Amino acid sequence: MTIRFDGRVAIVTGAGSGLGRSHALALAARGARVVVNDIGSAVDGTGLSSGPAIAVAAEIRDAGGEAVASSADVTDAGQVAGMVADAVEKWGRVDILVNNAGILRDRSFARMDLDDFRKVVDVHLMGSVTCTKAVWEIMRGQAYGRIVMTSSSSGLYGNFGQSNYAAAKTAMLGLCNALHLEGEKYDIRVNVLAPSAATRMVEGLVDDAVMAQLDPSAVSPGLLFLVSQDAPSRVVLCAGAGSFARYVAVETEGIYLAPDERTPETIAARFDEISDPAGGRLLDSAFEQTMKFVKRL
Repeated sequence: MTIRFDGRVAIVTGAGSGLGRSHALALAARGARVVVNDIGSAVDGTGLSSGPAIAVAAEIRDAGGEAVASSADVTDAGQVAGMVADAVEKWGRVDILVNNAGILRDRSFARMDLDDFRKVVDVHLMGSVTCTKAVWEIMRGQAYGRIVMTSSSSGLYGNFGQSNYAAAKTAMLGLCNALHLEGEKYDIRVNVLAPSAATRMVEGLVDDAVMAQLDPSAVSPGLLFLVSQDAPSRVVLCAGAGSFARYVAVETEGIYLAPDERTPETIAARFDEISDPAGGRLLDSAFEQTMKFVKRL
C-alpha cells in the first residue's frame, strides 16, 4: 500500500536546508501540508535569516503542495507556541512533528567551553522537548500523532570532539522511550531517526567522494515510514546512502549473586558471564528491569 499524507499537517524543524529540506519536500510530495521551520543560522547557530525557510516553502508550493514558512527558534517556547498556533489556525490540526533542527560546536572535551556544551544541548535536546511539548496536547486531543527525534551515530557510538553533540543525541533515545509509553494510549507514536547524510554539518569531516554518496534524499524514505499512519513506535532507524538498519539496545541476562558473593572481586571474576549477550533482550520499561532483578530473589 502506498504511504500518503493527504490531510495531514506536518512541522519540520531545521527544514531550510539539508535533511530537513529533504524531509519537508518528501512529505509535501505525498500530500502533507508542511510548516517549514528554520531560523537560517550558520552551522554553529549564529546569525538569523528567514530566507531558507521561505525558499523551501515556495519550492513546495511551486510543485503544487501546501506549505508555510516559520522562523521560530526551537529553543524559545513562546515562538514555538506561536508557530504551532498558526498551523492549527490555518489547517486545524498538527499530525506530524519532525525534530530535526540542530547545530554543531565541535571541540575536544578538554578545550570545550561550557557555554558551547550548553548551547548544543539546548538546541538539540531542549529544542526537541519544546516543540514536542507544544504539540503534545493537540495530538492527545485528536488521538493521533507521529513524532520523530533526530539522533546520530555520534550519539549511538560516540565521536571525538563531539561530547556535547553526542550527549544531546543520545538523550533523544531516552526522550523517545518515555514519550512512547506516555503517548501510546493516544496513538502518539514516537521514533528516532539516526541519519548519515551530506549536509552542512558534515562538510570538511569526510572527503568529497563519500559526500557524493550521502544524499539527504536517500534518508527521507525512512523518515516517511516513521511518521506514517501504520508506523511502529520506539524504533531507532539508522539510514544513509540508501542503507537502512535498526539500532537495538538489549540488556544481557546477567547473573544473580548471593549476599556473601556481592563483592567487586566476584563481579570482576565473573564479568564475562555478566557480559554474555546470549539471552539478551529488549526491555519495555524501566520497571521491567527492576522486576527482572527482583524475581531472581
